[in-house]
Amino acid sequence: MKATNVLFLTTLLPSQKKTGGEVASQAFIEGLRQNGYQVSVVGYMRKDDGFEPESHEILVEKRHIETSNAKTDAILWLILSFFVRLPYSAAKFYSNTYIKLVKSLLASKQYDVIFIDHSQLGWLAKLVSGRSKVIFIAHNIEHEIYLSHFNGSNNFLTRYLYAREARKVKKVESKLAEKATEVWTLTQQNANYFSNLQDVNNVKVLALPLGPEKMFEQVIEKKFDIGLIGSWTWKFNQEGLQWFFKSVYPELSSQLSIHVAGKGAEWLIEKYPNVKYDGFVPSSQVFMAQAKVIALPMLGGSGIQIKTLDALASGSSIVATPTSMRGISLISPIVKVTDKPEEFARLLSSEIHDWNVEKIEDASKITSDWLKTRKEKFLNDIASSVEDNPKIITEMVKSH
Repeated sequence: MKATNVLFLTTLLPSQKKTGGEVASQAFIEGLRQNGYQVSVVGYMRKDDGFEPESHEILVEKRHIETSNAKTDAILWLILSFFVRLPYSAAKFYSNTYIKLVKSLLASKQYDVIFIDHSQLGWLAKLVSGRSKVIFIAHNIEHEIYLSHFNGSNNFLTRYLYAREARKVKKVESKLAEKATEVWTLTQQNANYFSNLQDVNNVKVLALPLGPEKMFEQVIEKKFDIGLIGSWTWKFNQEGLQWFFKSVYPELSSQLSIHVAGKGAEWLIEKYPNVKYDGFVPSSQVFMAQAKVIALPMLGGSGIQIKTLDALASGSSIVATPTSMRGISLISPIVKVTDKPEEFARLLSSEIHDWNVEKIEDASKITSDWLKTRKEKFLNDIASSVEDNPKIITEMVKSH
């Protein structure tokens, strides 16, 4: 059988999986490679990244990525966004170097499938449309995020910039979805949105998996009662954490030990007597496994929460808001869902009080089977979209 050549165009080379977006992108790349496809991944690296690109990764260049670290580059991106009529979030990744590299790759090799990963790369659509099957991976409904920022801001200049961003991103998302052969989303909610757009016909939900290798084989020692982890610099995570401490925390016993991990929550240091801020932790899985119960207080945003999948594999109980469980169909005795603060606190206390090894081990078996089935479906869904006929890869899944 002829090898299928895949060109995967993304923002950042995701193999280090530093953010939720990179974890999701890498899951697609690994899924393609496990199906036997020859995948070339194109993207940037951060200026301070010290890793070497893997053999299938093609580096565009190193550059600042996060606005908080970009300094004068952020101003240049803003100016460029007006000059090229792109959203600021797309102008951050726009470069002639990227365009020239893609043109060179297309001239030197025939690709059967081309992925545009993230709407921020929508400006590449003109280069690849009509050449091959083009698949747009929409991690979120991006314009809704900026619209939420607009609604939450009182500053005139900030509101103007967020309104422009929401308008421009919405246009880019729509145009990219129209030009793509297929649109892949991570949740049914997002798929419904793209399916309702004019001239968008082929939208699929691919349920992001978590590799079975990340499941803890046994329950490890619990070191604290409640754990919260996330990138707290992101607005929706930040709002969820603030909601937890404003509305849920007062309903909890002061005897419970609470640990918070992840960058951006320094304001918690010594603020509450029973709360310890751990900052960045080397392993989110180990941190979650050390908690009797994981609190997932996400209130907004779209797409799937990577940390929810991590929490499911941790061997800890979970109390989550409905938003945190978006795109997750698992029914398990250790997963409780509510967005009411008093009920959230009651469920946390109940899970801590009722915690025992047998209950967690039984639930972990349910979770493990669910994750395995989810991964098999993910790989089959990739194969059925890339090829005319689905590849049955159940045996391949078992071997990984």
